[in-house]
Amino acid sequence: LVTGASRGIGRAIAIALAREGADIVVNYRTHWKEAEELLENIEGSGRRCMAAEADVSLSGEVSRLIAATEKELGHVDILVNNAGIAKQLPVEDITERDWEETIAVNLKSAFLLTQSVLPHMRAGRWGRILNISSAAAQVGGVVGPHYASSKAGLIGLTHFYASFLAKEGITVNTIAPGPVGTDMAAGLPALTTDLVPVGRFGTPEEIADIAVSLACNGYITGQTVNVNGGRYMS
Repeated sequence: LVTGASRGIGRAIAIALAREGADIVVNYRTHWKEAEELLENIEGSGRRCMAAEADVSLSGEVSRLIAATEKELGHVDILVNNAGIAKQLPVEDITERDWEETIAVNLKSAFLLTQSVLPHMRAGRWGRILNISSAAAQVGGVVGPHYASSKAGLIGLTHFYASFLAKEGITVNTIAPGPVGTDMAAGLPALTTDLVPVGRFGTPEEIADIAVSLACNGYITGQTVNVNGGRYMS
């Protein structure tokens, strides 16, 4: 199950996981046309796939998504929490509503989905959970405190679940991309290649490569993998 999978990084991860043999749930909220095109792409490669509209920041929508997934494809073994928004505003213009919406979409959704898939993963003693954070969690970024905080929260979420589940065959990791050439990045004028030491934006496929590696590895857990062109050096 890949959330926010109709475009960008989520789309690339869905395609890469399907290429490795996974059946895919393409979650989206508004971009139904892109989701349907991705569904056709994955089904054309011989894997089972379903497109599922849901606002994963809402618990009722998450419950509906998981129920539909289990009915059509079975239980979720690999969860990629990729859904996110980035609303760039002058700091003085950021409202409580902006804060709450960003935290809900970027962070609360990962909690809701993780809680929903854990019973099956724990029963089967196998699972992979990947949280897509951002270099903004480590350097602040250019979007604002609401975005940086939501992405930093994913790292804390990862640390808890990874430690709690380590003996149960379930790994939990974070990928923290630097600027990547997506529609989201295109809508952030302050995000320029000057910020990246290697001198270019990353590609969604470069992030997807790491996602596949983490999904295939049972010995890496609790880690934040920085794929950022040198934007943050740990």
